[in-house]
Amino acid sequence: MNYILFDGPNRDNLLPFTYTRPVADIRVGIMTIREKWESYIDYTTTTITEDYLSEKFPMVEMEVNTMINASYLPNNEVVALIKTLEINQAIFKDDDVVAFCVEEGAEHNDFSSFYAIEFESDIIKIEHTWDIFSKNAEAISDDFNFITKNRKSQPIPLNVNTINPEHIFIEKGAKVNFATLNASSGPIYIGRDAEIMEGSLVRGPFALCHNSVLKLGAKIYGPTTIGPHSKVGGEVNNSVVFGYSNKGHDGFLGNSVLGEWCNLGADTNNSNLKNNYAEVRLWDYNSEGFAKTGLQFCGLMMGDHSKCGINTMFNTGTVIGVSSNIFGSGFPRNFVPSFSWGGNKGFVTYKTTKAFEVSEVVMKRRNIGFTEQDKSILEHVFQITQKFRRD
Repeated sequence: MNYILFDGPNRDNLLPFTYTRPVADIRVGIMTIREKWESYIDYTTTTITEDYLSEKFPMVEMEVNTMINASYLPNNEVVALIKTLEINQAIFKDDDVVAFCVEEGAEHNDFSSFYAIEFESDIIKIEHTWDIFSKNAEAISDDFNFITKNRKSQPIPLNVNTINPEHIFIEKGAKVNFATLNASSGPIYIGRDAEIMEGSLVRGPFALCHNSVLKLGAKIYGPTTIGPHSKVGGEVNNSVVFGYSNKGHDGFLGNSVLGEWCNLGADTNNSNLKNNYAEVRLWDYNSEGFAKTGLQFCGLMMGDHSKCGINTMFNTGTVIGVSSNIFGSGFPRNFVPSFSWGGNKGFVTYKTTKAFEVSEVVMKRRNIGFTEQDKSILEHVFQITQKFRRD
């Protein structure tokens, strides 16, 4: 069987994160959506996504293919049903297709002739950017149970204070010393070769993925995920960092999502609650305006390769695009387009030549090359986001 993850109708609702990746490569819980599906079905997957992403994230078709909507997170029940699919059968959740089976070269957008199977049980769906943090508690718990099943944690050091230690799992090579881990409100997962430094206070649900670091005295409120190869300090509440990003110093990050290759300068803070306690509105790339979220708490959405200087202040419900650089005093506006350079006093276009120089240096520090594919993707993002820039 061949499994292909497709972006589905919610792809644009997940911008700016899906400017640089398929929906399947969003991280929520401990793993990315792709990693979850591949773990559950025990197969590798390929992708149907935007043309400009397809060289880096290709699709491989075979004679028979099962297509899976990447907005949905797997569970045992839906995976068992998907494995029974035959050609021209589709699984629906209400009016939304979850998965379907087709022969090579068949159309993927007309299900009128398909045998429809209704999936009536609960399933997590990621259809808005804020779902990444607001549904993270359940996603962490599901991933924790799946990853740790029939496995034994590395011993918790005696100098670590714990509550509910049976819900704490430490992978091989991880280091934890003189920290407090409270798993009473959700599990705590510490990935391989990760480190929690002295004085850190962690309340689950929490995931620290491989090769990441919680710095001295960090204060973490769950549900929070720190993706691989990241460094985090200060205070963090109910946030998701995809990976390869740093918030290395004091400052507050709450109800927020950071993409990859982001960096928050020292004492950067975001607001996650309006002074009048009103519903938060976020920039909507579809309507090109601000739309209701239904949330009272919502902080910062920052796309890949974006960065900010020291003492940056982000207002409630701020969306930062891809490869932007924010600095200076005062609050920048609540929507900063991709490839913007500036702050409260205004923005100019961040030229791709300069942005690429920074990306190359930043990625080289992690022994990862900034490839021609990466450049091509970012050049395309630069072009399609031109209409949002004002200079």
